[in-house]
Amino acid sequence: MDSEAKPVAAVPNAAASSAAAPNPADSEGMKLWGGRFDGSTDPVMEQFNASMSYDKAMWKQDIQGSIAYAKALHKANLLTEEESTNIIAGLEVVKSEWASETFLIQPGDEDIHTANERRLKEIVGDVGGKVHTGRSRNDQVAVDMRLWLREHISLLVPHLIKLLQVFIERAKKEKTILMPGYTHLQRAQPIRWSHWLLSHVWPIVMDLKRLQSLYLRVNICPLGSGALAGNPFRIYREGLAKELGFQEVTRNSLHAVGDRDFVVEYMFWASLLSIHLSRLAEDLILFSTSEFGFVKLSDAYATGSSLMPQKKNPDSLELIRGKAGTMAGNLCGFLMVLKGLPSTYNKDLQEDKVKMFETASTMLGILQVAAGTVATLTVNENACREALSEEMLATDVAYYLVKKGMAFRNAHGKAGEVVKLSEELGCPLSELTLDQLTKISPLFAEDISSVWNYEHSVEQYEATGGTALSSVNTQITEAEDFINTFTLQ
Repeated sequence: MDSEAKPVAAVPNAAASSAAAPNPADSEGMKLWGGRFDGSTDPVMEQFNASMSYDKAMWKQDIQGSIAYAKALHKANLLTEEESTNIIAGLEVVKSEWASETFLIQPGDEDIHTANERRLKEIVGDVGGKVHTGRSRNDQVAVDMRLWLREHISLLVPHLIKLLQVFIERAKKEKTILMPGYTHLQRAQPIRWSHWLLSHVWPIVMDLKRLQSLYLRVNICPLGSGALAGNPFRIYREGLAKELGFQEVTRNSLHAVGDRDFVVEYMFWASLLSIHLSRLAEDLILFSTSEFGFVKLSDAYATGSSLMPQKKNPDSLELIRGKAGTMAGNLCGFLMVLKGLPSTYNKDLQEDKVKMFETASTMLGILQVAAGTVATLTVNENACREALSEEMLATDVAYYLVKKGMAFRNAHGKAGEVVKLSEELGCPLSELTLDQLTKISPLFAEDISSVWNYEHSVEQYEATGGTALSSVNTQITEAEDFINTFTLQ
């Protein structure tokens, strides 16, 4: 055993030992990089350089990586079994302090790596410094971030599945409700409310597939790359990756320490999902207005006005819509950080965690609020049906003529003439007489009356993806099958 190492058992009180850390005046000597420097760091620079305030979120991953690396050092005969056992036990003490919120951050702890190693050496002695053999904070932070993001992605999946289930369950129960479908925010054709609900399912299904693909690219181990040139101590990187649950190792040490593509991809993924939910929010904001009246939000997801007592504001939806902009801003901002960087690690990359953590936290909130809002809203079936108007059947008139043998372009023009005539006479399409219709086209006959039926209209769209009941049922089945078989790996 190293003569300077102290067994963990010799530390009577871990919390008390933490409190005995060096004072700020000694912090220069505690820095992992301090040997080359004579003077102290300017206090403003000290604060400007520090990342402890936010990268402490990765305390668990940092310790996880260090425990795995200590095992790898032992296998490479760089730590004795006793040293490895003491270091790992010491790291477990540090872990328990973080978990119990008793870890004491010291002024010299510029980042989570410095803090954990400083505390480890307080517990086990200088032998704790051996855990950094052949390792740099460059590969250490890269593995911490991948471990953290991998766990976060796993946490996201149940929320995404829950949101899909909310849409699907509503679609199952509310299949018979008809409503206007819109293009350009103008009434277009009749559709089923359930079809509208399912239209927001499929983008999220694609988002989950993209997340599955992203997970594979996150789940690659950079540890063992050192500062940039690699590891000179015959560390078995593949075994290290397996210990940490990674599927493979990075193939180039220069690339490994400077690569943040996985962060960019995550932020792009989150931005795209946020945009999908922002579009959902916009629809529901409109549908909840008095002018539409299609839905009513639960009080749990709305707020009032400080001045106007009658107001019920869709703040949940407006915040989802607004935060989509923040997500896109985080992505664009970090892309600009990466744009001009030279190879390998540069301190600019310290900006990665701020954006990643903010995006991740916001994403979890958006998903939960979206699911709650959609699950608890009330749909007004009568208002949806009353919003249907017969000019929305104009396309059906054209299809009627097509079925009689007319080319669609000609039928489209004739249907337009029918609409024009109804507007000139100030009457609904269904009140036009057969005599009036046959003057537009001799193909009109008594069976034109079947066209003036909204249920008939939606039921003609039986092709895959249509709004007919059979198609809606197929969508529900397919979406449920996707949920039941989905896995990240």
